[in-house]
Amino acid sequence: MDSSTSWRDEAVGLIPALRAFAWSLSHNGSDADDLVQDTLIKAWSNRDKFEPGTNLRAWLFTILRNTYYTNVLRRRREVRDEQGEYASTLRTPPTQDWSVAMRALQTALQQLPVEHREALILVGAAGLSYEEAAEICGCALGTIKSRVNRARARLLKIMDAENATDVMALETMTVMGTA
Repeated sequence: MDSSTSWRDEAVGLIPALRAFAWSLSHNGSDADDLVQDTLIKAWSNRDKFEPGTNLRAWLFTILRNTYYTNVLRRRREVRDEQGEYASTLRTPPTQDWSVAMRALQTALQQLPVEHREALILVGAAGLSYEEAAEICGCALGTIKSRVNRARARLLKIMDAENATDVMALETMTVMGTA
């Protein structure tokens, strides 16, 4: 008889004790059976980690106890909702407003002259300083400041807004049909 056969026989012999311990933890026969099955699967998968000559019973009971507490912690995070009542109360705020506003911004940006768009993206979106943007574009600092200012003004006009905070409100009202 090889060592895996004797290990298996010894583990099978401990099933009634494992089931009793599992039932004492869960107080439910079905859950106890599932717990013993999970324990035996874990033990069998990791039998190479068991040191022969040590206490197999203690090793299996430890696996069972740890599996039970892991399941308890997992269940705490879960909500029993077979009928979907709790799930029907959950709400997520709509995200399409931002995507609509972003598309409108992209369309408006495409209507700007190339040098204005480039300056605005470098300073406004990429977060570069005016000096860095001027160096990248190969022009004077005053020219970049002028381009950014004109691009912002033209962008607001294209998007029919008085200031940057109005853009999102206008796009939302347009989507809802109230503008």
